[in-house]
Amino acid sequence: MKTIEVVAAIITHNDQIFATQRGYGEFKDGWEFPGGKMEPGETPQQALVREIREELDTEIEVGSLVETVEYDYPNFHLTMHCFLCTIRSGELVLKEHEAAKWLTREELDSVDWLPADVKVVEKLKAFV
Repeated sequence: MKTIEVVAAIITHNDQIFATQRGYGEFKDGWEFPGGKMEPGETPQQALVREIREELDTEIEVGSLVETVEYDYPNFHLTMHCFLCTIRSGELVLKEHEAAKWLTREELDSVDWLPADVKVVEKLKAFV
């Protein structure tokens, strides 16, 4: 089974967490933390800054690693490095996502998270 290594930004602001809804692909309409695939030679932090700039037209500050999720989807294994992040500049413009929401810790269960993101959501509910 092939492995895909990705990074995800847990963008926080005023006790809220930014969630995005996929607008394309096999997992269209599922909710996730924004991010994407790492490119050769990139650190996870560099990949995250690049991905958020590309997907959301926003500059972020990458903070601490929250979790590295290992998850087996039917067609691939996912390794997802999830970091707490804050906005440095920009307006979070949706370029690839269908929708987005700012959620409080109590509202995290109000969207249908993709399976790999569920573990991260459970951890966030415990400490954010």
